[in-house]
Amino acid sequence: MRKPTLEEVAAEAGVSKMTASRALRGASDVSKETRAKVLNAAERLSYVGNRLALSLSSQRTNLVAVVVPSMSNIVFPEVLAGISAALEGSGMQAVFGISDYDPAKEHAIIRDMLSWQPSAIIVTGLDQPGETARMLQSAAIPVIQIMDLDGTPVDFNVGLSHGRAGEDMARALLAAGRKRFGYIGSALDRDLRAGKRKVGFERVLRESGLGFVEQQQDSAFSSIALGKRLTSTMLATAPDLDCIYYSNDDMATGGLFACMELGIPTPENILIAGFNGLDLAQALPVRIATSRSPRRMIGETAGKLAREAVTTEAASLQKVFSFIPEITGVPHLQ
Repeated sequence: MRKPTLEEVAAEAGVSKMTASRALRGASDVSKETRAKVLNAAERLSYVGNRLALSLSSQRTNLVAVVVPSMSNIVFPEVLAGISAALEGSGMQAVFGISDYDPAKEHAIIRDMLSWQPSAIIVTGLDQPGETARMLQSAAIPVIQIMDLDGTPVDFNVGLSHGRAGEDMARALLAAGRKRFGYIGSALDRDLRAGKRKVGFERVLRESGLGFVEQQQDSAFSSIALGKRLTSTMLATAPDLDCIYYSNDDMATGGLFACMELGIPTPENILIAGFNGLDLAQALPVRIATSRSPRRMIGETAGKLAREAVTTEAASLQKVFSFIPEITGVPHLQ
């Protein structure tokens, strides 16, 4: 079956080929009525434009490149859903790459995505190695770094301070009367934001003359099974802990299951605390303490910023958008 042409779309819409092309690109000098006629004609004819040709003529595509480290829990799918929702109706399309917390893989993904001439790029975190950071700095498009505020952004920054999140959780747990703390984490050499939360948490403990009584860390990525195993190991050597802080809610959920299996009352004897505020954790038979990250809102803000940054003078736009996680599940003991 023959592929419809731009000339046929123009004829169907009753406009010139050049006007049809500009309407399909979303050019600002094409009226809404004309653009609607062209889009309707393209829909009726099942016309699919040549985005590569458009990018060669305009030096950019309608793509928004998005790089996230993982899809193994709900956090980053919710971020991506927020980005997609914000771009809906804009004519811009998000394309995703997953780095698996690997700096070399992230570098390769960013390099490949920039070769597609995207309108903007959204990247997770602020800790890219020097070569990757320089590549972003020279991209000549809006660069939006998300999920972290603890560092120096290349351009735009949408996220939260993980150091402060750790500090705030430590203060809440101390206010609840907890004094003997354990820490359980995973892949901290790659999940740098979890590492920042741990540093913030420890900073507040030191201010109170305390520290972690016991720590368990593993190089594997977080999972419920890993959290359960490490908690069982920790409690075998430090059974008198009254609180365990985990790198995230996946690990904390596993910790709760370990306590239930060992017959340890929670939160009465041991208070389990994580990060992210996952719906799974909120549905557990015993609630854990957690910091709920506003990941959907972060995604929506980044997507909206990508829309605005390609049509608005960058200097007039807000550069940093800061969010504060909500702490839940901490019983304040009398």
